[in-house]
Amino acid sequence: MKIVPLIPDNAPFSAEQRAWLNGFLAGVLNRGSPPGGSMEAESRRPLLIAFGSQSGNAESLAKRLAREAAGRGFAARAAGLDSLQPADFIKDRNVLLITSTWGEGDMPDNAASFWNTINQNGSSPRFDGVSYSVLALGDKNYGDTFCLAGKKIDARLAELGATRIAERVDCDVDFDDEARTWSANAFSILGASGPAETSDAATAPEGSWSKKNPFQARLVANEALNAPGSAKDTHHIAFSLQGSGLTYEVGDALGVFVRNCPEVVEAVLSSHGFDPASPVGSRTLRETLLTDFEIRHLLGKTPEPGLTLEAFLNGLRKLQPRLYSIASSIKAHPDEVHLCVGAVRYTSDGIAHKGTASTFLADRLPLGETTGIYFHAAAHFRLPSDLTRPVIMVGPGTGIAPFRAFLEEREATRATGKNWLFFGDQKRASDFLYHEQITGWLKTGLLTRLDTAFSRDQEEKIYVQTRMLQAASELWQWLEEGAYFYVCGDAKRMAKDVDEALRQIIQSQGGRSAEEAAQYVAEMKKTRRYARDVY
Repeated sequence: MKIVPLIPDNAPFSAEQRAWLNGFLAGVLNRGSPPGGSMEAESRRPLLIAFGSQSGNAESLAKRLAREAAGRGFAARAAGLDSLQPADFIKDRNVLLITSTWGEGDMPDNAASFWNTINQNGSSPRFDGVSYSVLALGDKNYGDTFCLAGKKIDARLAELGATRIAERVDCDVDFDDEARTWSANAFSILGASGPAETSDAATAPEGSWSKKNPFQARLVANEALNAPGSAKDTHHIAFSLQGSGLTYEVGDALGVFVRNCPEVVEAVLSSHGFDPASPVGSRTLRETLLTDFEIRHLLGKTPEPGLTLEAFLNGLRKLQPRLYSIASSIKAHPDEVHLCVGAVRYTSDGIAHKGTASTFLADRLPLGETTGIYFHAAAHFRLPSDLTRPVIMVGPGTGIAPFRAFLEEREATRATGKNWLFFGDQKRASDFLYHEQITGWLKTGLLTRLDTAFSRDQEEKIYVQTRMLQAASELWQWLEEGAYFYVCGDAKRMAKDVDEALRQIIQSQGGRSAEEAAQYVAEMKKTRRYARDVY
């Protein structure tokens, strides 16, 4: 199979147009042109690969599968649900849909509008004649809401008359193998006419770095960001990229391979009565538990009587690399990537717990030592290409990470657009992360406006959404000037409260009804003027 060139991200096309052109090129170069030198597009079966994506996993997978589908003989395109209407499904007839689930069972941002359209009883169009299958991405740690967005869309499409050609597959965080099996099955049922395309991993050039082939990066900085008296333990973490050839864009995430705490490993081994030196492949059980499996949840749990070592290991989930929002611009820090990490420590039922990844980075990875890293692109969370556009950033706590990166990038590119930052935490004296750098930007004028909300500095709790509402008039003016609005941080409460405050501002300052405010927000999301990096 020929190597297929890709349309670069900075080409003058939309994401959907690039995906379609990439698929078209893959089909032409892998299958060859028919006599006469032109592709008989009408002979290639149409296939729409639709995605609902929050962090970029579903989007990346959909685009990769579109390229593979083109190589198999389909006229394939990948498109976000925010760019699609039910009519697109009806037109293409063959639809593979990949979606993640956000928060507590919610639709990802770019799927919300489509879901609302098809979920309106009595007014949603029918999908008779549409053949489809759903791949749902999720995290089993979320219990009853695991893959809920995919489950809802799958059921609703069937209710509206679409034909499910292959059963929905619900994937945990390690989804590669299940996704490969699902897509191969769906392609076969839909009548693929070409051979399977070689997997991305197998065709990757030697020396390329990815989740399957991480770069061993050296830790070069680990600095406490909180002052004495803080109830938090936040760290500035920096890895060297020297010799890797790696680069990234602000807004992207860094995948970090982590290891379990030795104390937790010993506690689990002791409670289960297993010999730490028991062989597991070429290593010992202790070594395997340090690097291969999630075990934190076993603390304080009573082992099942008669549990064998084999059954114990088969019941464990793989230890996954963790994604962190990147807190730097490579233009400001060549050959480095920075993170802002809050160490998680708490006590429950008398048992001390600590975050596997956060305490690995904060406490257990020595300066100068290495761990595996890779970059995870976040195409949905990008600065505007127009450097004159205003930017509003809402990032309390460690949510400041991508906005430190944004501001470093705006400074390096000499962007002339206004910049407004909302930052909050518990106490100004101890929890104003990156205080000197942020106030320095305020003095130089790079930061046009800074609104802070330190919740514990007064009797009444003040949060970033409080400051938004207090600045409603000016915030509305910025939005009407075309400002991009970004949110990063806690998904469960903060992001929802900020979203509600934004809608209130649109209603009160813009004279809109609740329904009109919702439409305004939906349009901002569709045009990527409203983007969230929440977790």
